[in-house]
Formats: sequence, C-alpha cells, structure tokens
Amino acid sequence: MTHVTLLALVGFFAGTFGAMVGLGGGVFIVPVLTLFLGVPIHSAVAASLVAVVATSTTAAAAYVREDLANIRLGMTLETMTVTGALIGGLAGAALGKAVLSGIFGAVMIVVSVYMGLRQRTAGPPQAMTGELGRLGASYFDRSLQREVRYRPHRLWTGMIVSFVAGNISGLLGVGGGFLKVPVMILGMKVPARAAVATSSFMIGVTACAGSIVYLAKGLVDPVVTVPVVLGVTAGAYIGSKLTLRVRSSILVTVLAAILFILSVQMILSATGISLR
Repeated sequence: MTHVTLLALVGFFAGTFGAMVGLGGGVFIVPVLTLFLGVPIHSAVAASLVAVVATSTTAAAAYVREDLANIRLGMTLETMTVTGALIGGLAGAALGKAVLSGIFGAVMIVVSVYMGLRQRTAGPPQAMTGELGRLGASYFDRSLQREVRYRPHRLWTGMIVSFVAGNISGLLGVGGGFLKVPVMILGMKVPARAAVATSSFMIGVTACAGSIVYLAKGLVDPVVTVPVVLGVTAGAYIGSKLTLRVRSSILVTVLAAILFILSVQMILSATGISLR
C-alpha cells in the first residue's frame, strides 16, 4: 500500500469519526501522521488544519439542511474562536517539535477523559416551552420522533471557552470541537445533536484562521495535505449521514479510548521514546 493511499485512509477515517462526534478529525490526524507515518509534526498540524476545513464544509452542509446547526449561535461564538486561532497558529509555528508533541499529548489526555465522562452526564434533550430567544432554535430529532426546542444559556461562558478552543486549534491543528461540544451541552444546555452540528459548522472557520499562519510560513506540504484532505472530504460526507441514524454514545466511548492511547504515545514520543 502506497504512502499516498495510507494518508488518504487516515483522512477518511478521521473525517468519518470527526463528523459524527463534532471534533473535526484533527485529534486523530496529527498523532497518526506523526507516530505511524513519520510526518513532521508541524507539517501534520498544517495538513490537519486544512483537512478540518474540508471536514467542516462537507459535514456542515448536511447539518444545515437538516436544521441541526444553530448558525446564529455558531457565528456568535466564532468571533472569539477565530481570534484565539490566529494567536495559537503563531505560537504553534514557533514551538519546537518535542514541545508541540508534549502539549498535544497532554491536551488529548484531557479530551479523551472528558469524552468518556460526558457519556455519563449527557441525557436526552428536555422539552421546552416559551420563547426561544435570539439564539434559540429547534430541530426534528429522528431518534426521538419529535421536535426539540432549546434556548442557549450562559453565552459568555461559551464565548470564553470558544477563545480557548480557537487558541488550541491553531496551536495543535484541531478544530476545537472537543471543547466547544462539551461546553455547549453541559454549560449552555444545547442538545447533543445540535451541539455536534453547530460545532461542525464552526470548526471550519476556526481551522481556516489557523491554517493561514502555517501557509504563510511555508509549513503546508501538498504531498501530505492533498491526500489527507481528499480522504477527509469523503469521510466527512459519510459521517454526517451516519450521525443522523447511529447512536453516538458507544462510538464516543470507543473514540475516547483510542484518543487516550494515542495521547500517551505522543507524550512518550516527545520524550524520545519511539513506539514505531
């Protein structure tokens, strides 16, 4: 199997799973490229950011058609996320390989644990009556066979976390969905499906801001980026269709375990211990 084919497969699986859980796929692309395919971490981060743009564009189109993505809420939070992404991109391009790998591994451990714990705290969306407010929305939940109405709470909490998510996105080449989705579900009381869809809508803009920095510094390698993006685009399309029909709780638990293993390997790699 050629190197290009492997890169496309990495993108495909990352795009599929990323679209289903609203993470964008970057949390899978960077560790797999660096640990198993020998791609330098700065090139992996740059390729991941471009791939996340493709994931978001593909998945968000399906979510918008299904009225799952809350566009007004997404654009409100995105004002802070883009600012953070630009700052994070500048920092990430300047950091050394070992430091960047160690930071990525540490952040991914937190992400994997949080994803696993989220399954115990996230329940079915609650029925709501009354006015939806400026950022409120509704959608038809196929699994529940009823309309779900919701009104986001604690907007400033979402804005602050969105800035942090954008900073980490530009720094590590991820979409920031691993922070946005939990804070929307647990902090802002947005139903899980709407949070995933809104996150997918947002992360493309976030990743685009971060990728501009890496492109300006000449760190985007087309030999790596093009096959990954092509694979991600196909995977995101399939993932956005599957998420409307598949129960996500088991999937997220499995992905949390995979992320934990990859994060430990990234930290070991940063200390000079190779597992390849």
